Amino acid sequence: MELIAQERDRLLRSTTRVVGIACALVTVVAVLCAAAVPGLWLLAGLVGIAVLVGALVAHGANGARVWTVLAIVGGLGALAAFTQSVHGADRLVLASAVVPLAAGSLSSLVMSQRGRPVMLALVAIAGAAALVLMVWTCRSIVAGPVGGVVLGWVLTCVITYWVSLSIPRVARRIFAIGNAHRAERQASETEAQRRQGARLLHDTVLATLTLLAHSGVGVSEQAMREQAAEDARLLRHLRLGATPQPQESNGYSLTQTEESPLGQTLESVKQRFGRMGLEVSWHGTGQVLLPSHVLDAFLLALAECLENVRRHAGVEEAHVTIVHDADMVRAMVTDSGVGFEIGAISEERLGFKESVVNRLREVGGEARLFSAPGAGTTVVLEAPR
Repeated sequence: MELIAQERDRLLRSTTRVVGIACALVTVVAVLCAAAVPGLWLLAGLVGIAVLVGALVAHGANGARVWTVLAIVGGLGALAAFTQSVHGADRLVLASAVVPLAAGSLSSLVMSQRGRPVMLALVAIAGAAALVLMVWTCRSIVAGPVGGVVLGWVLTCVITYWVSLSIPRVARRIFAIGNAHRAERQASETEAQRRQGARLLHDTVLATLTLLAHSGVGVSEQAMREQAAEDARLLRHLRLGATPQPQESNGYSLTQTEESPLGQTLESVKQRFGRMGLEVSWHGTGQVLLPSHVLDAFLLALAECLENVRRHAGVEEAHVTIVHDADMVRAMVTDSGVGFEIGAISEERLGFKESVVNRLREVGGEARLFSAPGAGTTVVLEAPR
């Protein structure tokens, strides 16, 4: 929205410049064709026009207030020099010639004064001064040139008001279209992930279960064990947010490593929950090496905590702070959600105890929970290095 507001202001300044300069040039041509202004007064008026044009060019570039003031001074100076230097029948001719200057060049400054009440008041005073000069020149308030000036100012104000109302409406529609596009893209990505998951299960776990259902006919016991172990490892990596790609038909191979970098796998967990609508902000340590079995337990416990935030906290953002020393890696998962009374949780509910606490204890770690109604929840996870 801020970018659209900046583009709106730039467009209004450019429109002010184009309209103001065009009307000033039309006035110069009309005055020269009338050939009624004495030489010195004509020179003074042309100098005023030059100041007006230069100020409009600079105003279109940066919109500084000083250029608005110079444009007003130059425009009113030229208008006064042209209209007050003639007498008799030439007055109406000159008044008609300078209508574009009074009704177009000066009124165009209204367009670029959005959010500037002082400058808008100054432009209004300049418009009143131009109208007084035209009435004085025509010796009548109902003369044609005077009506032309009034009409020009009214049209400029109406156009400015219409543009000011239209651009926010357009911005809201663009924002709505962007939201619809993002929702459609997310739905397409979710469907693609669902299909990929179905193919993955068909090629691996379901194939293994089919062999078991047929008592492993034609397959050795050792091969069955290895295939089941490979499937278990694949499912564990999927739980941590990884998206393995097939190396060949019916084969999804994962490389076994003694130590895994924590920084790489944290990003996969973040992306997984981001796809589900929970924004995860990481703080602290960038990368820590952990033994693979400790890393699996640590990340699965962390993922379970984030899943609890997503399902129960009522917020769309969680913060994870990772710190470590020579012996331990610690993760602090915090949210600003609804919180809860820890003592009110039934002992029979084993989700947090089994998925987080006991999982970490099996690898020598620990988990601590802090929460209160309305104060959010914090979980501290510890795992040995």
